[in-house]
Amino acid sequence: MAKTVTLRLDDATYAFFRDCAQADNRTLSNMIETAAKRHLERVSVDPEERREILRDAPLLRRIRAGARDAKSRRGRMIG
Repeated sequence: MAKTVTLRLDDATYAFFRDCAQADNRTLSNMIETAAKRHLERVSVDPEERREILRDAPLLRRIRAGARDAKSRRGRMIG
């Protein structure tokens, strides 16, 4: 069953979504829902992959160390 969600948008963001929705001949709510789903599909980690990462203690130590180094601006970015 569909749920209703209240969403607060600034004027510029609202206008952007409204214009995109009109260009695609969609409702505003459908445009926002579709955009959110597409974004999450691109950035989300598969649940099984997430479990594997969380079980890998050496990997988690390296990730934490890297995060600390980045926060303190140690090291260099390799692109």
